[in-house]
Amino acid sequence: MSEQPESLNDLLDTAWAGIHQAQSALKPRLIPREVGTITSLSTGIAKVSGLPNVGFEELVKFPGDVLGIAFNVDEDEIGVVLLGDYWQLQAGDEVRRTGRVMDVAVGNGLLGRVIDPLGRPIDGKGLVSTETRLPTERASPPIMDRAPVTVPLHTGLKVIDALIPIGRGQRELILGDRQTGKTAIALDTILNQRGRDVVCVYCAIGQRASSVAKAVAVLQESGGLDHTVVVVSEGDDPPGLAYIAPYAATSIAEYFMEAGRDVLIVYDDLTQHARAYRELSLLLRRPPGREAFPGDIFYIHSRLLERSTHLCEKRGGGSLTALPIIETEAQDISAYIPTNLISITDGQIYLSPSLFELGVLPAVDVGKSVSRVGGKAQRAMYRAVAGDLKLAYAQFEELETFARFGARLDDNTLKVIEHGRRIRECLKQPEFTPVSVAAQIAILLALSEGLFEAVPLNQMTAAEQTVQDSAENIPEDICKRFETAQKLNDEDRKTIIEIARQSLAGFKSNPDPKPTSPASVEEEQT
Repeated sequence: MSEQPESLNDLLDTAWAGIHQAQSALKPRLIPREVGTITSLSTGIAKVSGLPNVGFEELVKFPGDVLGIAFNVDEDEIGVVLLGDYWQLQAGDEVRRTGRVMDVAVGNGLLGRVIDPLGRPIDGKGLVSTETRLPTERASPPIMDRAPVTVPLHTGLKVIDALIPIGRGQRELILGDRQTGKTAIALDTILNQRGRDVVCVYCAIGQRASSVAKAVAVLQESGGLDHTVVVVSEGDDPPGLAYIAPYAATSIAEYFMEAGRDVLIVYDDLTQHARAYRELSLLLRRPPGREAFPGDIFYIHSRLLERSTHLCEKRGGGSLTALPIIETEAQDISAYIPTNLISITDGQIYLSPSLFELGVLPAVDVGKSVSRVGGKAQRAMYRAVAGDLKLAYAQFEELETFARFGARLDDNTLKVIEHGRRIRECLKQPEFTPVSVAAQIAILLALSEGLFEAVPLNQMTAAEQTVQDSAENIPEDICKRFETAQKLNDEDRKTIIEIARQSLAGFKSNPDPKPTSPASVEEEQT
């Protein structure tokens, strides 16, 4: 009993000694903190005074944990783009500096999740587990860190993989009027990356909540959400969120690219992004330029898309492929924003409303679409079987237009038209049904060898599906060569053609089909 007070005293003495030591080591410092006040508010914009040392694009915090980005840095006040629900803010409220720029959470924990541009989950699956954050605005990789585009990115769409190929690290613009299937092409491409070790980022900018929910449901039902990160800014969100959404999504994609992985990012769509930036600029009293868009609208898109590239081996060899989507009005691809993006990207896929109305889906206008880089990345076997396809299809379209006038055509011209119709039927494809490389090769070889010429036009859909199903009988060693840069040898070619010929044996044989006029075909389809 006598030893317990002594041990307790020793403990107290040790504790007091530690406290005295901590007090002596403590050197209180005064940290200056700048606090400003809101002078005026408008839609998504706040004017703030009293922050003389704030930097451009620095985050500032408002009451209620509402964040904003310093956009206009003037001598007397700053213009702040608000990133949250600002209805409770009012003039006179305090504003504090954060000392950091806008950043977003990145990491593997984002795969399969739906988040907003600030990294907050909106899918009801709980908090996102990440440990790393990256700034939304980052410099694009320097030229010396980039490598040529050499590996194809298969979309699963026959018309694109054969005629307008896309390479990993390329920027391919998708443009067309509204409701022509632009988003469907992007979602098809995402679905086709399943099992190919490609991470996908789908960025919805200013979209309706119903459209976003439909896209997420398609990805989830088809198993595409597991390798995809969905970044969403809805139409009723503040314009500041729509503005930062593609930059935040690109930073998420860059994390995977810098880890040596191949990444696909879809911007759906940059028309809404340009409109959000125009709204912010006009509210901040920046002078409008052409079509009321600010003068630096080209710069904001170019610095975004320049971040997509193929890194060299020293940087890990990852790639970031961009599919920006743009909406045209009345098929005007020479408008301000479309021409800006056409000049920034490495090619474009144009969707025609006329083809869409005729039921040619996907409604890709081959004549106005081009891939300036992807041809170098296209596999040799594709080039062998699809080399003359684009020319033959273009000739058919010109001749078909000419034949509508009722001119008398010779037999050779009619054969070209009949062959072109079968090309068009083979390039049709329902949405969300990607076609494997082996099936595409079989169909294209059957086309080039004229195996479909004896098939009546009204049976082409079934015949093409039969050839597609028969591709499962192609020997495994040949299928493995499809994924390499090797060319098809004569034996492989004969094997595939024979498989396709046997699959078409059950269709009505017509060795010398009588050419029909375009007008009669249109009457049958009607």
